[in-house]
Amino acid sequence: MVEVPLIRLAWARSGDKGDTSNIGVIARKPEWLPLLRQQLTEARVAQHLAHLMSGHKVTRYELPGIHAFNFVCEQALGGGGMASLRNDSLGKGMGQILLALPVRVPANWGVQA
Repeated sequence: MVEVPLIRLAWARSGDKGDTSNIGVIARKPEWLPLLRQQLTEARVAQHLAHLMSGHKVTRYELPGIHAFNFVCEQALGGGGMASLRNDSLGKGMGQILLALPVRVPANWGVQA
């Protein structure tokens, strides 16, 4: 097994509503979805984004047919656009932050670190 950033295995798109961010993660290959399902748990995503979230509630939804997940992160944006003192109070960048998460893959997958 080798460790690579999630961006080698998936694309991400994120957005926000109030103080909630949602992050869509789409596997680059459908056959990689089981490994992502195993490693992208609600707890692991919450831990990776903990420095941004005042709450730690993350809910993962599967998106069948498009080999993807949607992560809903509550209390993730410092109160939301108008209430937050954060530099970027919106959830647009959270997908990119999540793509830095290290994941372990079989070395024979040929995915570069």
